[in-house]
Amino acid sequence: MDKIRIGVIGGAGYTAGELLRLLINHPAAEIAFVHSSSQAGLPIADIHSGLYGETELTFASQYDLKSIDVLFLCSGHGASSAFWKENERPTSLKVIDLAQDFRDESEGYVYGLPEWQREKIASANLVANPGCFATAIQLALLPLAAHKLLTEEVNINAITGSTGAGVKPGATTHFSWRTDNLSAYKVFEHQHLIEVTRNLSLLQGTPSLPNLNFVPMRGDFARGIFASVHTFCPLSDTEATELYTDFYSPAAFTFVAKRSVDLKQVVNTNKCLLSLEKHGDKLVVCSVIDNLLKGASGQAVQNMNLMFGLDEHTGLRLKASAF
Repeated sequence: MDKIRIGVIGGAGYTAGELLRLLINHPAAEIAFVHSSSQAGLPIADIHSGLYGETELTFASQYDLKSIDVLFLCSGHGASSAFWKENERPTSLKVIDLAQDFRDESEGYVYGLPEWQREKIASANLVANPGCFATAIQLALLPLAAHKLLTEEVNINAITGSTGAGVKPGATTHFSWRTDNLSAYKVFEHQHLIEVTRNLSLLQGTPSLPNLNFVPMRGDFARGIFASVHTFCPLSDTEATELYTDFYSPAAFTFVAKRSVDLKQVVNTNKCLLSLEKHGDKLVVCSVIDNLLKGASGQAVQNMNLMFGLDEHTGLRLKASAF
C-alpha cells in the first residue's frame, strides 16, 4: 500500500491529538510534519501525553506543502482563512479543514459528511469537516429531510463533553465548576445551526426550514454528545425505523439501534448510534457520537480514506469505552 504523506497545522489541540493517535496507527499514513507555533521543537508526546511510546515526532516550526499529499487544518475557527492568505496551495494537495471557515462550501470546499455526500467527498480535493453538534443533529434528521418530512418545527436538546470547548482553559471548563454541574449556553444561537439549516434545506429541496430550536448544554464529562431531537412525523414507528434503516444501510459508521442508546456505546469510536421512538404524532430521535472522533478527527480520517480511495474503516476500527 502506498503511503499517504500527511501534514498537520495546529497540532497542539484536542482534535489534533486525536488525529495523530489515529494516523500513527493508520496503515496507509505517513506523518511528514506536525506544525505548532506555540510548541515548536517539543516532542509531541510531551503535549499529547497519551502518545508516549507511540511516536518520536516533534512539533515543527516550519512546513513544506509541496512535500505532502494531504493537509489537515486543526487550528481555531478563522485560522484556516488566514492560513490560505499567507500560503499558496499546490494544485495536487488535498485539504481537510476541521474549522468552520469553509463549511458553507465556499472556495471549492465540499462539506464532509459522508452519510450525505460520500461521492462528492471521494472526488474532492478540498473538504470542510462538519462541526460536532452539527454531525449529531444532521444524522438524526437526514432521512426526514431526504423524504421532505421536515414540515414543522424541530426541537433539539444536546449535551456535550468538556473537550468540545477546546484545549484552552476557560471559566466553564475548570473541573471545580464543570463537575456535578449542567448548564445551557448559546440557546437558539449556536454557530452549528448555520451549517445544519443550510444542509437540511438543500437535501429537502426547500428554500427554508421550519424553526430548529436548539438548546446546547455543557455536561460534566469529557467526551461525547447526546442529542435528543423531536418533531412531527406522519410515519408509524415501523415506517420510521424502515426509513432510517434503509437510508443508513450504505453508511460505514451510522447505525439504527433496536433499543435506547447511551454515550458509552460510542465514546472512543467513529460511530453514530440512533434510536427512534414514536409518541403520538411526534418522532423522537436520539443520536450519540464521540465529539472528538465522529464529531471531528475520526470523521476527518474517514474523509481522507474516501478521498484516497481507501475503505472507510481503515484506521478506524476502534473499540467503544462501554464499561
